[in-house]
Amino acid sequence: MPVFDYDPPERFVAGAVGQPGARTFFLQARAQGRLTTVSLEKFQVAVLADRLDELLDEVLRRSGGRAPVPAVAPGEVSDEGPLDTPIEEDFRVGTMALAWDPDTAQVIIEAQEATAEEEEDPIFGDPDRPEPAVLRVRISAAAARAFSRRALDIVAAGRPPCPLCGQPLDPEGHICVRLNGHHPGGLTA
Repeated sequence: MPVFDYDPPERFVAGAVGQPGARTFFLQARAQGRLTTVSLEKFQVAVLADRLDELLDEVLRRSGGRAPVPAVAPGEVSDEGPLDTPIEEDFRVGTMALAWDPDTAQVIIEAQEATAEEEEDPIFGDPDRPEPAVLRVRISAAAARAFSRRALDIVAAGRPPCPLCGQPLDPEGHICVRLNGHHPGGLTA
């Protein structure tokens, strides 16, 4: 199993390439001349950002505010730059995991390569199949807050939502399920 380990990275960011409605989302980690780029779905970026904030809020709560966790992203760790080029996908993310290491006061993020588990025997598996790749990143709480803020901004920068149903509006039009087939101006004969 190839493990792309960054402890800590010089840079760890989420980013997107393409026009709203047709964007591809990535996570990138960089350190010591190495660059790892993994692709994932928009919802995975949003969930990762939300769960990071929840994890950090819980660490703060359980420590009674003594843990070295900022309530908001400090400006000095903010990263608004574009993804590093060339953008070459190392693997596509399937599952992700988060953890807090109290000894180092770091967040551990693991993104595992997507596999075709549904094709495998659930009991015995395929012994010839290689283990999935893993991107493992250890970052400070401040870096995690900054990552989360950037990731949520990138997700929100897509197509605007329909005010009625919340689904993304397409430039060429939108069939809103809340209108039940009717036009906003009423029925036409």
